[in-house]
Amino acid sequence: MTGQTPGGGAAGTEIVVRRAEHGWLVGHEEAADLTSAMVLADLLAAELGAAAPPPGPPRSSAVTEEDEAARLAVTVAQLEHALAARVRVEQAIGVLAERHRLRPRQAFDLLRSVARSGGGRVTEIAETVVQSTSNPLLPLPEALARTQAAPRPRGRSPRRGRGAG
Repeated sequence: MTGQTPGGGAAGTEIVVRRAEHGWLVGHEEAADLTSAMVLADLLAAELGAAAPPPGPPRSSAVTEEDEAARLAVTVAQLEHALAARVRVEQAIGVLAERHRLRPRQAFDLLRSVARSGGGRVTEIAETVVQSTSNPLLPLPEALARTQAAPRPRGRSPRRGRGAG
């Protein structure tokens, strides 16, 4: 870290704070820790006539109300998008839990593993799962497709040995 004194002090004088083997060096002075080094640097700067910089982040020009409104509008749009995506994922978890008789956590793990294995996003797979509830022809990834039970034979079942005895 370096700091030059402004025009009011010794012109071109730099105060250098650097890490040493056993602490910090401020100019030619040694300090045990960084806090002590920064205090020492401030003292040296004051002695040389340099004004200490104000604490905190550097101040930029005043933020206008329009800039703040635009920033807030972007934040609101991002939050609305995140909420919509979460709602869609929660709906997909419900669909998968019902179809595969899973707990919600297991359904989410299944959704996430399918997204990862296919290189897709969870929200994209969730959208497809939710759309499949109203469109049964929509193809789902194999791991998410509802397993179809083997068709039962139609007709009467044979009666088991009644009256044999």
